[in-house]
Amino acid sequence: MPSNREFIRNADRKAVMQQITKKSEALFAQAQQTIPGGVNSPVRAFRSVGGTPRFFAKAKGAYGWDADGNRYVDYICSWGPAIVGHAHPEVIAAVQEAAAHGLSFGAPTAAEVEIAEWIRSHLPSMEMMRLTSSGTEATMSAIRVARGFTGRSKIIKFEGCYHGHVDSLLVKAGSGLLTFGNPTSAGVPKSFAEETIVLDYNDIDGVKKCFNEHGAAIAGVIVEPVAGNMNLVKPIKGFLEALRQQCDAHGALLIFDEVMTGFRVGPQGVQGISGVRPDLTTLGKVIGGGMPMGAFGGRKDVMQCVAPLGPVYQAGTLSGNPVAVAAGLATLRIVSAPGFFEKLTSMTASLMQDLQTIAHESGEENFCTDSIGGMFGLYFSKTIPITFDDVSQSDRDQFNRFFHAMLNRGVYLAPSAFEAGFVSIAHAGDPIDQTLQAARESFAEIAR
Repeated sequence: MPSNREFIRNADRKAVMQQITKKSEALFAQAQQTIPGGVNSPVRAFRSVGGTPRFFAKAKGAYGWDADGNRYVDYICSWGPAIVGHAHPEVIAAVQEAAAHGLSFGAPTAAEVEIAEWIRSHLPSMEMMRLTSSGTEATMSAIRVARGFTGRSKIIKFEGCYHGHVDSLLVKAGSGLLTFGNPTSAGVPKSFAEETIVLDYNDIDGVKKCFNEHGAAIAGVIVEPVAGNMNLVKPIKGFLEALRQQCDAHGALLIFDEVMTGFRVGPQGVQGISGVRPDLTTLGKVIGGGMPMGAFGGRKDVMQCVAPLGPVYQAGTLSGNPVAVAAGLATLRIVSAPGFFEKLTSMTASLMQDLQTIAHESGEENFCTDSIGGMFGLYFSKTIPITFDDVSQSDRDQFNRFFHAMLNRGVYLAPSAFEAGFVSIAHAGDPIDQTLQAARESFAEIAR
């Protein structure tokens, strides 16, 4: 089997990759017999970029190995959770210790209280919270709480933002749905979608107009304060502040979906960077350290309407699972070390600048990058996007060529032009050096 370095030098990369992905191809064929599309989450199927998805067998630090034994520098990082690198020894030890005492109890544990207090100490807006098993559960529950607390039914979301596969939020959603060019989902009743108002991200005037027309019916606004599901798109100056002002003026709740950005872009998420305090926050990914976990929480008076204290029902058999909580606590302790986010932010920004320089030196002027904390965006366009329409106008064919050129050189990017990428603290050094070398060769290849 050729090593990464050997197939990097090989001119006929397509032929080489056909030889070294046989197990992934066989597994993909087998999986399609029992799993829709052969994958358990749509974007993994490589439908957007073409080719065979890699079936991973293990991961360590910044690297992942597929079933054929090929090693990749991993910039998916389990779609964000692996911020300290895969299989960090402290996280693994915490999981092993917790698992040795039992996998699930269906009863409260001291660790649940500990992680809730840890989160509250870093995100003061989350005065009370409830743990869940996923980010989707968290956003679904936050929406229910907003409606229950206000007695209203309508929710504002933004085109290109994805908040999990919640029925009323699968309305012009982002992420994998954009990949398939189908921004709505079958199986969602029209009556559910009618309770959702979809606005353009970063359109302050549109938000104000909507509240002026429908303010009395709006229960809340849910937003990715930095979007990561239509690639990385940051809020323009004043956008988040306008959401806060309009919600206050009309009695609606502001919900920050920080499932992706929470403890990924900084020690207090986007709300710490922006200074805008939401009424409710949803979390996931990093707080589970790679295990399935989410959380939603916010103002005490709002959260006190959740059962058993109030009339809004929410429950989950595996909510606060002790193994997931152990992984999350171990991860959160690591990222709270002094200088962690400063190093991660600097490393990510430097990588993005280097990639942009390499692209321009190769003659690819239609390329730019952006980053925040350990999240980044790659855009085959001349300017950094600020709306979903901007992202949609990028050169997806060129992205697909770049994706495969990098994959063939041992660098694993998100298999869609509509996804943000992630850097872990473990990427420092050789992984980034390998990435930049792969980028030099890849941009030279796609420029031909």
